[in-house]
Amino acid sequence: QNCSSHTGSWGTGAYPVTQGESLSCSFEGDVTLPRTKNKCPSGVVQVPYVISSDYQDTDMATVEAVMKSFHEKTCIWFVPWSGQRDYISNESRFGCYSGVGKSRGKQIISLTMFGCVSHGVIEHELNHMLGFFHEHTRSDREQHVKINWENILESSLFSDINGLLYCVCHKNAFSSNGKDAITPIPDASVQIGQRVELSAIDIMRINKLYNCSE
Repeated sequence: QNCSSHTGSWGTGAYPVTQGESLSCSFEGDVTLPRTKNKCPSGVVQVPYVISSDYQDTDMATVEAVMKSFHEKTCIWFVPWSGQRDYISNESRFGCYSGVGKSRGKQIISLTMFGCVSHGVIEHELNHMLGFFHEHTRSDREQHVKINWENILESSLFSDINGLLYCVCHKNAFSSNGKDAITPIPDASVQIGQRVELSAIDIMRINKLYNCSE
């Protein structure tokens, strides 16, 4: 799946456009797939949200700070839920995961308070919610990186909808032996993956998908 592919994008205004329901199957480890896709017209895109009261005040503040970072760089605006039919619910469930794209009704983003409430992880899952897949599942992956299958933990391998194996990893994440799981091409020393802030490419593709104004 190409990284620029998307599904179930959010619409403009206070009430996002209607989309299909999510599938129950998991895909790429921490995402689920909605049935339909839609490209919205230009303008501010409001995504209603709630944050579970199970979180500590500091955790809630972290989630809200990450959402604000999207406001500053894209036309995505996360707004407190006020009865809209479609909205996201940030909850401390088991692990870190999100559906890809918009689904009907309440849409869960799982951010367990035991390891998932950090700036980079929250941004990662919100990017899934906005309609983006993992970078390492791009159709042109082999032109940019070499996957070192022999170094990857078997438990981190998954099959996609076509039955092809892929790994949920960044360079040496999920390595079985401490060696790199992914080697950049042609320069193996190039850094890939980060959990600090939205990258320039993240910002560009969000703005392109949602037709954000320049």
